[in-house]
Amino acid sequence: MKTETQDIEMLARAILTEAREEAEHLQAEAKQKADAIRKRAQEQAETERKAILDRAQQDAERLRSQAVATVQLKTRSTQLGNREQLLDKVFDEANKQLAAITKRPDYDRVAAMLLREALTQLTVTEAEIMTDEATQKALKKGALDEIAKELKGEFKLAGALDEGIGVVVTAAGGKLKYDNTFETRLNRLRGSLRSAVHKVLMGEQV
Repeated sequence: MKTETQDIEMLARAILTEAREEAEHLQAEAKQKADAIRKRAQEQAETERKAILDRAQQDAERLRSQAVATVQLKTRSTQLGNREQLLDKVFDEANKQLAAITKRPDYDRVAAMLLREALTQLTVTEAEIMTDEATQKALKKGALDEIAKELKGEFKLAGALDEGIGVVVTAAGGKLKYDNTFETRLNRLRGSLRSAVHKVLMGEQV
């Protein structure tokens, strides 16, 4: 027969075995939970890392696009600035050469054309005409009288221009005015000539 002491020892061993199994079970469960938590943390970290990289890539692309656009805008502005300077030089040079027109052998006819055009634009029968010295000489050779007869009007020379070559016609006590100097005509044409002049400067076909 088992003694009381043996019974106690057997019971103690059984309790220890059960306690050890319970501890192992708890340890395994804790490890499983820890693994699951670690996996979720890794997945979340990976998701956040991907989101951060995506945002960084989008920001980098946006900044790159902005930088490219800024460079393109500055390049375009520089090109336009250079183009304007070049066009200004061309028209300045053309202005300097306007005086040579009065030396042409047919300038009498040119002066008459300038006056006839100005008077026709104003559609008046009385007017005063201001001109440069060369144009005044040309008109006095008979063109002024011919135009007056042609347009059935009374037109008289009223003095010299402070600047410019051609004619400036005023009528109705100064209320009507038509500037038909070569400088003004060139300025009127400037807008329409810009594209053509630029193409010539760039060696393109007009």
